[in-house]
Amino acid sequence: MNRRSVARAIAPVLVAALLMSGCGGPRSGALGPAPTTAPSSAAPSSAAPSSATPSSATPAERPDPTSTPPSDPPRAAATTPPAPASTTNRDTVTIELWFVRAGQLVPTRRARPATVATSRLALTELAAGPTPAEAATGLTTLVSAGVEVTRITDGLATLRVPPADDPAQRRLREAQVVWTLTQFPTVRQVRVDDDAPVDRTDYADLLPPIVVTGPLPDDRVVTPLTVTGTADVFEATVSVRVLDAAGREVATGFGTASCGSGCRGGYRVVVGWRTAREQKGTVEVYEVSARDGTRINTMAVPVTLAPGG
Repeated sequence: MNRRSVARAIAPVLVAALLMSGCGGPRSGALGPAPTTAPSSAAPSSAAPSSATPSSATPAERPDPTSTPPSDPPRAAATTPPAPASTTNRDTVTIELWFVRAGQLVPTRRARPATVATSRLALTELAAGPTPAEAATGLTTLVSAGVEVTRITDGLATLRVPPADDPAQRRLREAQVVWTLTQFPTVRQVRVDDDAPVDRTDYADLLPPIVVTGPLPDDRVVTPLTVTGTADVFEATVSVRVLDAAGREVATGFGTASCGSGCRGGYRVVVGWRTAREQKGTVEVYEVSARDGTRINTMAVPVTLAPGG
């Protein structure tokens, strides 16, 4: 074989060897020190918009939750601040007043212009007595204009109270004052003249078995209505019924107080009714007698029923 023939035979073999060497394993060698800073042309991590990432993506795929993607339009729910309290709410204060009915304490409420002297305001309202609608339900007051707070120190309110000939009436009057003043966080106990300090527990026996804190007399109520209060009744069961202007029963319901027989607990009962027109009505809260099933310890609240159906 001459030289030209040998060269033609070897050439393909050399080309194949060179190609195989280019497809071999990874090359090794010194690459120099690792860079200490990212290249200036590197894209920031927040460049990808979050809208392209589905909610089911893995944590490693999710964008920074504190960043706002430029491709997402702002949403009103996220950018609109909560509505501020109304001017009426800021300029008024709602106080709880405890009046007397049949020798027992019964609560009601008043909304009055806001003041820092809430204790004085409460005593003034107690002395003013119930509204006509409240008086129609038998509420009265034994607190006179002569009752005043002389000082409040370390949660103790000291009062000056005119003397009373009837010890029972004096105790009821003191109970009105104590239960009314201790609604405020600055008053935990009350001292009448030079007597020992007292609190609500000293007059708990003057509460009726069922106390209704809502609705209040003469309220306009809508359906569904939530009836609230406290009770110390058999098996903690509180029943409610709503009567229309003709005395017909238009709604009933019952609930369980947070404490059973022998202790007082809070209750909430929701009732609804069907009426075609606005009319006077009554919300009755009562206990079903364990002896004969009759309604006992009934508290009746006159209201205005809004149409519902």
